[in-house]
Amino acid sequence: MSSAVVSTSAASSRLFVFDDAPVGAPVHNAPVEPAPAEKMRFLQSALAHSQSSISQPRISPASVTPASRLAIRPAPEMASSGIPALDALTGGLPRGCLTEICGPVSSGRTTVFLAALAAATRRGECCVLVDASDALDPRSAADAGVDLHRLLWVRCGEGSPRKNNSPQSHRVTEQKKTTQGNASRASEHRLEQVLRATDLLLESGGFGLIVLDLAHLPPQDARRVPLTTWFRFRRAIEHTPTVLLAIEQQPIAGSCSSLQLQLGAQVSEQAMPRESSSRRETAAHARLLTGLQITVELACSRLERKPARSATFPTQTAWAAG
Repeated sequence: MSSAVVSTSAASSRLFVFDDAPVGAPVHNAPVEPAPAEKMRFLQSALAHSQSSISQPRISPASVTPASRLAIRPAPEMASSGIPALDALTGGLPRGCLTEICGPVSSGRTTVFLAALAAATRRGECCVLVDASDALDPRSAADAGVDLHRLLWVRCGEGSPRKNNSPQSHRVTEQKKTTQGNASRASEHRLEQVLRATDLLLESGGFGLIVLDLAHLPPQDARRVPLTTWFRFRRAIEHTPTVLLAIEQQPIAGSCSSLQLQLGAQVSEQAMPRESSSRRETAAHARLLTGLQITVELACSRLERKPARSATFPTQTAWAAG
């Protein structure tokens, strides 16, 4: 005579019968419908449990802080940009935030970030320039007042600083420059170098100003940087005295930037001096570029300060100043 073991499933409250069988024999499970009384008890207990969970919420209203009592995030500390007109417009560059400076070619982008580097090095801060296109002229930076001993220059050009001057290498280089696909891959490689270097620099810390010069990259390549990367950069400097400055042709960081400035420039010309009648005849049409009149527009600001919307400041060329 065989016996049977009755088991109840906790999930569905269904009865299963397992017949005793010799060891090694297959086991056949046959579901058995529960009794009506047992099914009714299970439904009543499930209904009571759902009603108790509804009547007793997990979060009490008393533990929720009203919006009027929430702590206001303190305004970030501002650092001088080195340009009085720009400081009057924005109050300076916010520390622990991302600032975007955008503009087309010859709009004053280099002038602004060199002035910011000069002001930071005068304060005794160590600065970094992540140069995506290896476009910095160290002599121009020194003439602008940048202390090169306090500047780390990260060069992200196509090749290494040491170049091979053999004729064969020049031919290979010219072939690569004429190929559009190679140029696109080189741009992606430079952008990848910029992001990796910036991650390492933000992780190490200790820098007062970090400048990402993406101005010479095509806008379609610069837009390949995902917003999650900019958000990670912002979170890395959020509670630090570091100013993160991105130089671009067009805005690409979106809502991750706390301050966004749009630059434009007008050429300032001056007539060349005329000493004689012959010079007046030969150089009557000649003009000498003496500087730029740069206009700054406040495109976006997430700071509490509500300044004017634009400002203008002049620049002067080195040869005109001499």
